[in-house]
Amino acid sequence: MNLHEYQAKNLYRKYDIPTTKGKLLTHPSQLDDILRTIGKDKWVIKAQVHSGGRGKAGGVKLVESKSEANEEVRRLLGSRLVTNQTSAKGQPINSIFIEEPCDILDEIYLAFAVDRTTQRIMIITSSEGGMEIEEVAEKSPEKILRNPINPVVGIMPAQCRQICDDLGLDKTLSAQMIDLLQKTYKMFVENDLSLVEVNPLVITKQGYLMCLDGKVQVDNSSLYRQAKMNEIRDESQEDERELKAEKLDLNYVSLDGNIACMVNGAGLAMATMDLIQTYGGEPANFLDVGGSVNEKRVIEAFEIILSDTKVNGILVNIFGGIVRCDIIAGGIISAAQKMNLHIPIVVRLEGTNAKEGLELIRNSSVSVYEEANLDKAAKKIIELTNLDSKKNTEKEEN
Repeated sequence: MNLHEYQAKNLYRKYDIPTTKGKLLTHPSQLDDILRTIGKDKWVIKAQVHSGGRGKAGGVKLVESKSEANEEVRRLLGSRLVTNQTSAKGQPINSIFIEEPCDILDEIYLAFAVDRTTQRIMIITSSEGGMEIEEVAEKSPEKILRNPINPVVGIMPAQCRQICDDLGLDKTLSAQMIDLLQKTYKMFVENDLSLVEVNPLVITKQGYLMCLDGKVQVDNSSLYRQAKMNEIRDESQEDERELKAEKLDLNYVSLDGNIACMVNGAGLAMATMDLIQTYGGEPANFLDVGGSVNEKRVIEAFEIILSDTKVNGILVNIFGGIVRCDIIAGGIISAAQKMNLHIPIVVRLEGTNAKEGLELIRNSSVSVYEEANLDKAAKKIIELTNLDSKKNTEKEEN
């Protein structure tokens, strides 16, 4: 679960982490009061969306007059922001964070992230912070420094001092940085976070460290014990299909391809997607229906899959262990009949009651292709979707 920047900064303030002051705007009528409260003669207008790259996409603007601020607010509010991290549709801008500008002397990159390889929280830093950090990571990876935190002892002062030395900070800034690192670690652990990214962490001309931005992710698996995080969740920023799947206890991630996958087990789902990619297809989703799937959940899974207009083919790959293949088959038949499906479906059933499941499909009126071999199933759905795409193109041309 992602937080908006203003929510991240509210969390920073709770832990006494230095950050900029600002006010949230949800309607243009609030603008005059907000500008008056902040004071100053310049302001930074920031679109609140769950995406990086806002600055390059026009979602962050420095304005120098009330009329310019009004123009930017009306341009952004209610529109959608398209960045290099969003889909072509972009993310809806329902609120804007307005804050006072900062006198920037230098920029640092700082992040705390859960590193799956080392199974530790990793501190990631760079002296080359700012909007070009992706380019730095690509062209000068040696400038991105990683420091794992020992989970037994936690973050240590000596580790913090080493990070300060690596960043070339003087004694005064090092004292601030050590304090900031320790407070950020405390915030990370207590709130079950999976990511805190500050880009940039600025050094002001007055000699202070200041968190100018805030990207915070909460581990979804911890939301049952993070009630306050649940309360501030902005579902308008999330993929509708993924959100619906989560509420149904289905593991679904939307992708850019056209071949939908319905699989039981995360490992099998990844292998299925890899095969589709290997044979020249593009998976439209990751969907793990789990081991306790029943006919109703199969229908719900099909509904989520088909809500993606890019999908023109479905590969069902079920290995029956706890789950019974005949139950899956019944769900496929019901879904196909209920939704009047006209796109190709390839089914591979293996394991518990696989023969019974396939027999149900053969005796039904639905048009479904069977393949016992997974490689052949992947090739078959690619063949059928390519044929379907060719037919649609010919119809459009005629």
